Amino acid sequence: MISHLFIGVNDFAAAYRFHAAVMAALGHAQRFRDDSKPWAAWQPAGGGRPLFIIGRPYNGAPAAPGNGPMTALLATSRAAVDAAHAAALANGGCCEGAPGLRPQYHANYYGAYFRDPDGNKFGVCCHDPA
Repeated sequence: MISHLFIGVNDFAAAYRFHAAVMAALGHAQRFRDDSKPWAAWQPAGGGRPLFIIGRPYNGAPAAPGNGPMTALLATSRAAVDAAHAAALANGGCCEGAPGLRPQYHANYYGAYFRDPDGNKFGVCCHDPA
């Protein structure tokens, strides 16, 4: 259903450190990085799509987070949710919800929420039982 997701950033170096750490914690592989644009992308460990891309907005205007949008990243385990949340906080992110069960979504929903250095909101979740 989704080919790729592009997240606009203002400080590419800080954003790259943040997103590289989160993607590594989730086991995603870097597809490319080009500091001259600047932009970088990650893909599932097995390759293919969707791509997750960060970079400066194409129109040259400053990147700004929206009010309401959130990107939820899928984790293969609850431990990966914990690791991604910890990586986010260790690399300039701020907590929007500590890792834990969210039974209001469904019995096995284990998730965490955070914002990147540009204020974009992310969730990381695992839908599998412990």
